[in-house]
Amino acid sequence: MESNFKKKNSFEKRNTESKTIISKYPGRLPIIVEKHNSCELISIDKNKYLVPKEMTVSQFIFIIRKRINLESNQSLFVTVGGRLVSSNLLISEIYSQYKDKDGFLYFIYTSENTFG
Repeated sequence: MESNFKKKNSFEKRNTESKTIISKYPGRLPIIVEKHNSCELISIDKNKYLVPKEMTVSQFIFIIRKRINLESNQSLFVTVGGRLVSSNLLISEIYSQYKDKDGFLYFIYTSENTFG
């Protein structure tokens, strides 16, 4: 799935922005959150996040759930690099393994497990 953020912004712009963010906020990482094309949930109101390195994936998923006003009985699947990631991992661990060449980490969310 092609990221809308990537479509709207050139590689050079994204790369410069991520480097600026990381140098200005060394304890945080730049993350882009987008809805999967087939997802029927509402779109998230904000796509760019500056997340503490020590935050776990489950804590960040909680933030995503809040931003899209998801009920507690509704499921949410989040992938990074086309893979479901363990919710107990730190954002910094996920970032070091799955960050894009532009310096951002891309989270894709959906209401169905369409990733296998």
